[in-house]
Amino acid sequence: MAWGNYEFIQTDLTDGVLTLALNRPEVLNSTNRQMHGELARVFTEASFDTAVHVIVLTGVGRAFSAGGDIAFLQQCINDYSVFDEVAYEGKQIVYTMLDCEKPIVGRINGHAAGLGATLALMCDVTFVADHAKISDPHVKVGLCAGDGGAVIWPQLIGYARAKEYLLTGKAIPAVEAARIGLINYAVPLDELDARVDEFVQELRNGATAAIRSTKAAINVTLKQLATASMETSTALERLSNRSPEHRLAINAMLEKQAPVFRQK
Repeated sequence: MAWGNYEFIQTDLTDGVLTLALNRPEVLNSTNRQMHGELARVFTEASFDTAVHVIVLTGVGRAFSAGGDIAFLQQCINDYSVFDEVAYEGKQIVYTMLDCEKPIVGRINGHAAGLGATLALMCDVTFVADHAKISDPHVKVGLCAGDGGAVIWPQLIGYARAKEYLLTGKAIPAVEAARIGLINYAVPLDELDARVDEFVQELRNGATAAIRSTKAAINVTLKQLATASMETSTALERLSNRSPEHRLAINAMLEKQAPVFRQK
């Protein structure tokens, strides 16, 4: 297929390696309505393209992704039907990453928050710049962590640690994330390309069918968990999108203030 038909995902297919780069650098690659829709279909299209053997997911600029764009979140408050559509797309993003039998390598070049963290952690192997931080701050804007965080964090670092980070929304430095198994590697930014390229070539030189079938076998249980969890967590996030706390948080952020949920 012809790549390049995306407005907010930069694509490059070279020698069987498809590089997908989130491309809204002026807002730290935060997700707007259009990018969210593109993410919901790009992994399906990559799955069906026989010229694609390995996928590299990264971001343009100094961040990987800051999560949801605040103006977009306000749009979802103003029109609940928009969020209902987005919730469906959110499930598709997770499901299609898990369904894609081609290995997805995360080249995480900077901070990854919210959906950005989910995208990073749903990659099969993650190389993260060691200055970066990973966070899922849904609760900090009054939302349930419904776009995949509730699925993947516990599987990577266990339920106790996952609850600590998801219930507070606090960020975890890449070096610590690698130590506890949330990501594979934390590497200096100037070594990131070389480390990713080396690993990608190892995959390209391997037995393609065996690699794909092994990924599929590993993901069987994870897909079962994701299906059960995403249906519930997405429904709960849709409810929290209608909550006074979420409206308060977005109003505060639009005014460049920190949300205050409880008066002292």
